[in-house]
Amino acid sequence: MEKVAGLEEAPVMPVLHPPPSIAPYKMEPEQAGHTKYSIANRCGVGTAGKSMPLLANHFQVSINGLDAIFFQYSVSITSEDGRAIESRGIGRKLIDRLYQTYSSELGGKRFAYDGERTLYTVGPLPNKKFDFTVVLEESLAKRSSTGSPAADGSLSEGTKRSKHSFQSKAFKVEISFAAEVPLQSIALALKGVESDSNAQDALRVLDIILRQKAASMGCLLVRQSFFHDDSKNFIEVGGGVMGLRGFHSSFRPTKCGLSLNMDVSTTMILTPGPVIEFLLSNQNVREPRYIDWAKAKKMLKNLRVRAIHRNQEYKIIGLSEKPCSQQLFSMRMKNDYSSNEGQTVDITVYEYFAKHRGIELTSAFLPCLDVGKPKRPNYLPMELCSLVSLQRYRKALSPMQRASLVEKSRQKPQDRIKILANAVSNYRYDEDPVLAACGITIEKQLTQVEGRVLETPKLKVGKNDDCFPRNGRWNFNNKTLLQPVRIDLWAVVNFSSRCDTSYISRELIKCGMKKGIHIERPYTLIEEDSHLRRSSPVARVEKMFELLYAKLQKEPTLILCVLPERKNCDIYGPWKKKCLSEVGVVTQCISPLKINDQYLTNVLLKINSKLGGINSLLAVEHSVSLPLIKDTPTMILGMDVSHGSPGRSDIPSIAAVVGSRCWPLISRYRASVRAQSSKVEMIDALYKPLADGKDDGIMRELLLDFYDSSNGRKPAQIIVFRDGVSESQFNQVLNIELDQIIKAYQHLGDVDAPKFTVIVAQKNHHTKLFQASGPENVPPGTVVDTKVVHPRNYDFYMCTHAGMLGTSRPAHYHVLLDEIGFSPDGLQNLIHSLSYVYQRSTSAISVVAPVHYAHLAAAQMGQFLKFDDLLETSSSFTSEGDVPIPELPRLHPNVQSSMFFC
Repeated sequence: MEKVAGLEEAPVMPVLHPPPSIAPYKMEPEQAGHTKYSIANRCGVGTAGKSMPLLANHFQVSINGLDAIFFQYSVSITSEDGRAIESRGIGRKLIDRLYQTYSSELGGKRFAYDGERTLYTVGPLPNKKFDFTVVLEESLAKRSSTGSPAADGSLSEGTKRSKHSFQSKAFKVEISFAAEVPLQSIALALKGVESDSNAQDALRVLDIILRQKAASMGCLLVRQSFFHDDSKNFIEVGGGVMGLRGFHSSFRPTKCGLSLNMDVSTTMILTPGPVIEFLLSNQNVREPRYIDWAKAKKMLKNLRVRAIHRNQEYKIIGLSEKPCSQQLFSMRMKNDYSSNEGQTVDITVYEYFAKHRGIELTSAFLPCLDVGKPKRPNYLPMELCSLVSLQRYRKALSPMQRASLVEKSRQKPQDRIKILANAVSNYRYDEDPVLAACGITIEKQLTQVEGRVLETPKLKVGKNDDCFPRNGRWNFNNKTLLQPVRIDLWAVVNFSSRCDTSYISRELIKCGMKKGIHIERPYTLIEEDSHLRRSSPVARVEKMFELLYAKLQKEPTLILCVLPERKNCDIYGPWKKKCLSEVGVVTQCISPLKINDQYLTNVLLKINSKLGGINSLLAVEHSVSLPLIKDTPTMILGMDVSHGSPGRSDIPSIAAVVGSRCWPLISRYRASVRAQSSKVEMIDALYKPLADGKDDGIMRELLLDFYDSSNGRKPAQIIVFRDGVSESQFNQVLNIELDQIIKAYQHLGDVDAPKFTVIVAQKNHHTKLFQASGPENVPPGTVVDTKVVHPRNYDFYMCTHAGMLGTSRPAHYHVLLDEIGFSPDGLQNLIHSLSYVYQRSTSAISVVAPVHYAHLAAAQMGQFLKFDDLLETSSSFTSEGDVPIPELPRLHPNVQSSMFFC
């Protein structure tokens, strides 16, 4: 990869591998062009740092019945006429009734049932196949037949009243043997003898037992967490939404044996109660007349309500077209009401309830809830309905809701220890009959572990000053930035009526002087006309640029943009897209509540980074003495995928990769971002061969940039930090994504691939670390690589940030591959140091900077799509039924190498 002209258009050296296929690149692990990698085993533990006794929220598990075997059975549930029953809600009721009815036929064996199609027993059932008939009593309201109304008086087209409220319903349940799962596989995996896949089956059975116990207590189950319907656990966050505290519980294989990982968990639910009150709160309006019924219909669809006058549950499918006082339905009369039995009359919902139910409705001007079928509406007056409890809220929270949830759900470390220890004692898991049959007992105290606190890295700032962070924090008081930029031509635009841009610019210039940044007076200050604020966001942005172009003689270095709202401002996306994709100018958006030195310093840190300056460097980086990196050109990658809101399959996922530049520095990065299929976690555009033989993938951009910014050196080592993948996807990272990176490297003319170290960084896990003595969080730099880590794989926990509020969550690092050959101490020190190179703050962050940069880049570029017209692409499908992926706008050449995401 020698530097030559036209590097973008052609490979530097002859390509010595077959030309890429014209078809879109897809590769299974076994098709990889290199030896298939397996996940690395632990190569030792670290010794650096000051020792500290800690506690982890793992409870040790003893198994006395290792010879026990779980027998797996498939469960099939059908109605009497042979129709398959897919309702999750009815499965547990049926299996409970089946056990009560046929216990002797089943040899008295207790079940572990997953709620759907599988159950397990310890030891075999008497036969390999059973057919049972199970009878449940069920309300007619849920399954009323044509011509028979629901028992609570809800109104269905063409129905007549029935006096029968309940009936018995029979189901056929078939149980057939499927497989054996020996408990011994867990013990073998803990010793490193057997593969994880066999042990995972046994661990899954144990987790199903935990879920079954929670289900028997009436809990809401969310994956491996459970939640009690108890007002003491509610967290009010506004908008008709509540947080609900519960517990996560799962069995984990660890270096010191099997453990029960228990943690406090939170899920979001809809506030139970009257539907009308919910809508008022959800839309933040005071009276029903202000309700937006289009939004209400979308929000209420598929929610469950209880008809309070007859205590019966329904699922909402929509709203009536007319208000209750005008909505007609056809009702067949009976002798109770008319001598003309069987005559059909049209009657309003309001009249029906007034005349035939004796209920005077007070909100007849509101639409009714439709709880029927798509072609057979069934109306209920809204004021008679309440939302059922424990209904999950799956949409994204607003910034205010999220802030309220975080604030109200914080728990101090010592409080969390007490809550978890009490939960394990109170739930008495080892008394469960299925666990008891395996001889499983669980300790009631948290596991004691030995942690180490690594030495805080020293930083270099301006004037060759040393900076010594304390408790993971530092500041620029009386200090200057290491490499400040000069800002000569810049402009300020203001979309906010409450901000004084003259004052902001003056204070920014003053603060810049203190930090070493020379900032000239802004060339122009442009205020948005008030009459434009009702225009669309895109129109407002375009008009602002018209005014800018009229004032500016040449392209500015920077545009400072004052937004009207701090979070979720609808101008942000189109403004960033215009600046970064179309115009090619660096921009900084602000929306200050109060302007002080700390706020302005934080803004300047971002501006300096975006314009190519450096705020601070690690001292070892500044002196070019980073072990294993200083002598060999090394590229560091951070990779992440950002997904749309839950339930939005029409919103593409955004894949972002940042790559280090200017070797031997590890503090400068460039991003490359692509859109891909919704909810797909694997990045599919790392290598993207085109029909003409060129590569349009992410890695090509980053590799060429590394070469250009590193004095014509190609990376001989690449360290990959991958965020957002679960343990089940580790092999895909190693054998699909890594293969794409290698192919992109080889496409530029080099047959020999560089050495790789691949590390997954996980924040979404449930292991917490606590000081054994003292109420504070563990200090920054705390690392644990013994006892509670994986029995065989190379992983460790590290808490690099200062947890000021609540309980700190360490990052969980998994080393999947290490061809470079780091020692445990060397790798842990590198990861610890990479938490101090985050240029936009003066504190160590909770995960390595390249991973966080990738997250920021994906989030910012994802804003570009939010404001495009996706209506056509959302409703038009390909022949395979997939939603087309809109092309993500590329960055302008002027800014594509910048740290625009800072």
